[in-house]
Amino acid sequence: MESIRRPRLTPAIADLRRAVREQLPDAGLVLVGLSGGADSLALAAATAFEAPRAGLRAGAVIVDHGLQAGSATVAQAAAVQAGTLGLDPVLVVRVSVTDAGGDGPEAAARAARYDAFETALGSTGAVAVLLGHTLDDQAETVLLGLARGSGAASLQGMAPVSGPYRRPLLGIRRAQTRQACEDAELLPWSDPQNADPRYARVRVRERVLPVLEDELGPGIAEALARTAETLREDADALDTMVVGILAAITEPTEAGIAVSVAGLAANPAALRQRMIRQVAASGFGVSLERSHTVAVARLVTHWHGQNALDLPGVRVERQGGMLLFSAPRHTQNKGPFHTHGTS
Repeated sequence: MESIRRPRLTPAIADLRRAVREQLPDAGLVLVGLSGGADSLALAAATAFEAPRAGLRAGAVIVDHGLQAGSATVAQAAAVQAGTLGLDPVLVVRVSVTDAGGDGPEAAARAARYDAFETALGSTGAVAVLLGHTLDDQAETVLLGLARGSGAASLQGMAPVSGPYRRPLLGIRRAQTRQACEDAELLPWSDPQNADPRYARVRVRERVLPVLEDELGPGIAEALARTAETLREDADALDTMVVGILAAITEPTEAGIAVSVAGLAANPAALRQRMIRQVAASGFGVSLERSHTVAVARLVTHWHGQNALDLPGVRVERQGGMLLFSAPRHTQNKGPFHTHGTS
């Protein structure tokens, strides 16, 4: 259904519509992940305008995390706005947020939200969920990754397209989404958690980035976003190289996967670490940390008879000229991983 609202075309509205137009799939139903905040509401309005013109249907999925008093009322208000914009279907999904993994409330809420998105994709047959992450969100993500020492993978920030998830606004500033809502006479909800300094992302947004802008000059957020894009391009190229190399130096075994030590040794560390990570991920569904991949690489570059490494979710040992990756033989109780024998 085409949007009922017809606001005058302002620069902010035009920028958002253009960003959405460039990210829409070729056909099918798309859902906007709508919280009612300025970013997602501006995204919803732009999608409601652009999707019908591209021959697509557009709806919305609103996740009620139930973490604040009145959250159901906020979710219902967002649903009404979505309907007014012409989005259909409009789903409101209530989730239960539990921090079972001990990763904190933000991570738990995110996991519950994406579970709800997956359910919405399945129930509606939608081909994509559009998310309202902006350039400012990307800059904050890069800074947080840098502070945590998470490596290049974290510094790549959020991908514009990741499976069914699309982020059209990664080149749009948060101020533009607020302006677009004002221009379209939309009333966004202001989440009080977005001003709560107990959250690291809020401190980065309210304190760290403004200081960097004051001390180093304007354009810091854009520079961080460009860094993420550059690193992502580099990572994509390296990952493509890794797949080709691994095809030539790996072979299946009865216990798992064998990788040629000579093949690993012939490549620079950046590729060798990625190859180790890729074998663990593709063969065993495991995401290894750098400390793990460094330990495995030492079986190649600093071999002196050490025995197997029991890593989270995978066991790695050297036998002659091969590294053997297999399922773990026991559950570790101490430390990030164990070695057996000579270390």
